[in-house]
This record gives sequence, structure tokens and C-alpha cells, in this order.
Amino acid sequence: MTQLDTVPGADIGPWLRHPPKKHLFIHANIIDVSTGNILEDASLSTKNGKIETVYPSTPSQYPDGYNVVDCKSRYLCPGLFDAHVHLCATPGFTDLSRVFGNPNDISLLRQPYVASQMLYRGFTSVRDCGGAQLPLKEAIEEGVIPGPRLFISGHALSQTGGHGDLRSSYEKHECCGGHAIGSLGRICNGVPECMAAVRDEVRCGADFIKIMGSGGVASPTDKLEQLQFTTSEIQAMVECASNAGTFVTAHAYTTKAIRHCIDNGVKGIEHGNFVDAPTARLMAEKGVYLTPTLITYAQMATDKWKNFLPPESQVKNAQVLKSGLEALRIASEAGVTMCYGSDLLGPLGSAQTQEFSLRSQALKPLEILRSATINPAKMMGCETTVGQLKEGFQADVLVMDKNPLENIEVFDHPEKYILAVMKDGLVYRSQLESLEVDGGIPIRFNSVL
Repeated sequence: MTQLDTVPGADIGPWLRHPPKKHLFIHANIIDVSTGNILEDASLSTKNGKIETVYPSTPSQYPDGYNVVDCKSRYLCPGLFDAHVHLCATPGFTDLSRVFGNPNDISLLRQPYVASQMLYRGFTSVRDCGGAQLPLKEAIEEGVIPGPRLFISGHALSQTGGHGDLRSSYEKHECCGGHAIGSLGRICNGVPECMAAVRDEVRCGADFIKIMGSGGVASPTDKLEQLQFTTSEIQAMVECASNAGTFVTAHAYTTKAIRHCIDNGVKGIEHGNFVDAPTARLMAEKGVYLTPTLITYAQMATDKWKNFLPPESQVKNAQVLKSGLEALRIASEAGVTMCYGSDLLGPLGSAQTQEFSLRSQALKPLEILRSATINPAKMMGCETTVGQLKEGFQADVLVMDKNPLENIEVFDHPEKYILAVMKDGLVYRSQLESLEVDGGIPIRFNSVL
């Protein structure tokens, strides 16, 4: 995209783009994820990066200054929201130890690629649960690089020997507490260290706090059933997060770990593969969000990636994979608000959309689509601006060739069924002649000083 004319502020920020164009989508079937209804043969206009108006029909006369896009009975869907990613776990390596062991500088330089691919798949928002830092978030917001709207936890907080401590049993302990272990995790022990860690992550731009509440698949020295952090440690972290105007979400698999976390004020559970019905009902009563991540276990169990994990982690992966679908059914029947999560690491990230087809084995399409739109928006406190195609919302729009409410698996093939991706009114990918890409990185040869 070449821009030789002056864009306000481009002398200081040469990556700045023109304001988003005004678009009018006509003859569209607009998906309302809040009701599950489809507004047929309708139209939608965007202006200044937001949805301006949703019309129940196509106007006979088009307003001046709008780019008209004839959808020809295609479907308009809200941009997708993946609520569990790790942008720091970049491709380029064939096994987990190298993915997490690669230098931070290498990871940081590869993260823009990972972010852009998520956007091109249709994810206009993502929540990073450990690793992504404020400079990347700001670079996307400013338009330096294309990527989804980013919500970050900073480093995930872990006790020594917990799920965020990726050292082997033979590595020496470092000299002081509160230090980071690689790009994903940060070690803290005891109430003072835990409080300091939360405050420091907030200082560094965290939108929420992620803690490790149980053992995990990828961590080398803990068991899945292990409880992590004490009652006083979790309560202290929850209080510090609450004082900063945000919340804590916790990695937890077992019923005991889930209850340990939510009884002490945690508002989100990541994974939750071994949840039982009484615990799920308690989560629903307390308004605790659940973000399952089935695709990561499924991918790590395939023949292609069977050696991605070390042997001890392969055993743990088989355990959580077996229970994943049943956990979805239990949570759904209990009325738990679920969010979409992929949690794919390194080269496995290309399977991000395949969580949709996995969930379809246990859930109906509308429930799955809500988990990838309005539910994570509510969790992150942006439900009045993100996640729906309504007036005043951000113009995050997918043009779909098929109706995902009839077959949610169309999202598994974004290259075929997602014909265009718009975020904040800018078009980042399009197969439609009437909808040109204008969200790419600007090319400027001339000074605008």
C-alpha cells in the first residue's frame, strides 16, 4: 500500500494510515450472536472504524462517499476472539524445549508474524495468557505492524517448581525471587513476592493477571494434580489485581485446583479439563469464566507432532486430552460462561481455528460462536464495543461464504470461507473486488515533513 500524500502525524509516525474508509455492505445476512438470529438481506455501514448503522434491508439509494460492497447473500460475522494464546512461543523450532528456550530477542522479532497470521485467520482480538509484552501491544495499536487487538497478562506468575517454572530438576535456583524464567513465566513465592509481582506486571501494562494454580502438561517437574500457590498467596494476588482494577485468571486442571482458585477470588479458569458437575455449578454461580483449550492437546497427540513434547509431558497430555470434551459438556450443562482458547505453541499455531470443529463434538454452533465473540469480550470488560455487529461497536467484520451457525467447522478453513477480514474499519485480507485491502503497512518514499 503506497501512500505519497500527507497523513496527519505521519512525519512523526510514518506507519500511520489514512482514517478508515466508509463502507456500505449490502445484500448481507448479518449474524446476531446475542440472539442467534440472522438479519437477512440487510445492510451494514462502517465509518471512522466503527459500525455506523445496521439496516434491516438494503437501501434503494446509497449515501454519498461510501464504498459499496455487494455481499450477494454472504454472511457478516463479528471478528473472532481467541482468549488463550502465547505469542512468545513462536514457530521455527520442532520441540517444546527449543520453543521456550529460544532467546527473548528471537521470540520478540518473530511475534509480529504470529500476530499477523492470527488476524488473517479472522481473530481480530486475542488474549495473551503469558509472554506478550506492552511494546508489542502498542505497536499493533499504533499500526506499526498488523495484528489482532491484544489483551496481555505480561508474565504468567508461578511458584518455584510450578507450571511456569520450565527449569529441569538439575538446574540451579537463581539468587532472588520475583525473577522471570524465559519470556512466559515469572517466579514468585510468599505473599510479599506475589504482591510485588502482580504490581510489577500491572506497572508493565498487564490488562489482567495470570497465575499457575496447578501442575501442567509442559512443565517438567510438577504433576497435573499438584496444587500451586497457597491460600494466602492467591488471596494477596487477587487483592492486588482488584486494587488495580483488574482480575486474576488461573491455569487449573483438577476439581481441587479449580476450587482452590475460585474460593480465593480468581475470576477465570484456563483449561479445566477435570472439572466435575458440582464445581462447574459453583463456577456458574460465582460468574467464573472457563477457557478450554482442546486443540493444543489434540495437536500434540498427532503423529506429526508426537515428539514435540518430552516423554513425561506426553503422558500428561494424553490424560488431559481424554477428558476435554466431557469437561465442555459438564460446563455447558451447568451454565458456565465459556471462552474460546487455542493455547497452541510454536509451529502448532497454524491449527488455531481447529478448536471450532473439536468443540462441535460437544456443543452447538451458536454456543461455540459466542465463546469466540461476546463471551471473551464480557470477560475483558469490552462487551459494549467488541464482539457484536451493532451500532457503535468497533468495525471488526468477517465476510463469510457460508453460515457458521449451520456448520461451525467453516472456521477451520479461513482461506476458503472467510472472504474478508476487517478490524477497526481497516481491511487486512480480502478476496472481494469491491473491498480493497487498506490495513497493510504503508509504503512511503517521500518525506511528509
